[in-house]
Amino acid sequence: MTELTQPLVDDPAFDAWIRGRTPAGRWANPDDLVGTLIWLAAPASDFVNGQVVAVDGGLTAVI
Repeated sequence: MTELTQPLVDDPAFDAWIRGRTPAGRWANPDDLVGTLIWLAAPASDFVNGQVVAVDGGLTAVI
């Protein structure tokens, strides 16, 4: 969670919606992005172009 998402986390209805629909069952935190960011900055992703990499705990897979 960040300063920008804190008001959403503090909203009981929205918090329940996120937790109930996200397969990970929790809000993301900035550390959840680290692995993807390292991969995108590494040669391992050199052939990846024009893609959206969703780091969302599986939310987009179920919506």
